[in-house]
Amino acid sequence: MNPLQPGQVLEVRSRERSVADDLPAWCRMVQHEFLGVQPGPIDASYFIRKGGADHNLQQDVEAARGYQWSVRVRSEASANAKVYSRNHTFLAGQPADFSASVDAPSSVDYLLGALGSCLTVGFKLNASRKGVIVDAAELSLRGKLHNVLFHMQLEDTGSAGFSEISGTFYVSSPAEEDQLQEIWRLTLERSPIYQTLRGQVEIAIQLSIFI
Repeated sequence: MNPLQPGQVLEVRSRERSVADDLPAWCRMVQHEFLGVQPGPIDASYFIRKGGADHNLQQDVEAARGYQWSVRVRSEASANAKVYSRNHTFLAGQPADFSASVDAPSSVDYLLGALGSCLTVGFKLNASRKGVIVDAAELSLRGKLHNVLFHMQLEDTGSAGFSEISGTFYVSSPAEEDQLQEIWRLTLERSPIYQTLRGQVEIAIQLSIFI
C-alpha cells in the first residue's frame, strides 16, 4: 500500500482461500476500504481503496495491534439479553437453563460455541495457508461447571466456573497425519479463545483424523 496515494485502488491476486476472510478484516482495522472480489479461473482479485492520510505498513500493523472489539448488551423480556455486535444482533438466555428447548442459547452455550468456532475456523484457515485441503471439519464440545448450584444460589460453597471442557475435533483430509497434527497445534497456539480459557479451566480436545 505504501506507494499508493489515498483514494487509489490496489488489486491483490491470490489463490489463498483465507484471504476472503482476512483481507476485509484487515481493511476494517487499518481504515482502508475493501471494494470487493472478482473470482477468476485460477485465482481471485481483491480490490482495496487506500484510505485516510498517507501512512506506511508499520502504521497499519500498529493500528491492528491496538484494535479493540466491543459489544453492547441490553436487557430484554424474561431472562434474555440482546447482544449488539457490529452489524449483528443475537439473544442470550440465562446460564442455568436445563430445558431441551429454549428461547435463546445461554451465555454458557455461547462460550462453548465461541471456543468451538474459533478452533474450527482457525484450523481451516491455517490449513489453507499451508495449502492443505480439508474436506470436512466438525468439533464436538462438552463443558461442566464446578457447581451450578452455587451459581443458582442453592448452595453457598463451590465455584460457578467451568471445571472442565472436553471434546473431539474431527477432520477429513488427504494430507499426512503429521501435517494435520502440526496445523492443530498451531491452531491451539494462535486461538484467542482457547488461550484465554486454558489458564482457567482444564481443556482436553482430541484430534480425530479420517479419510
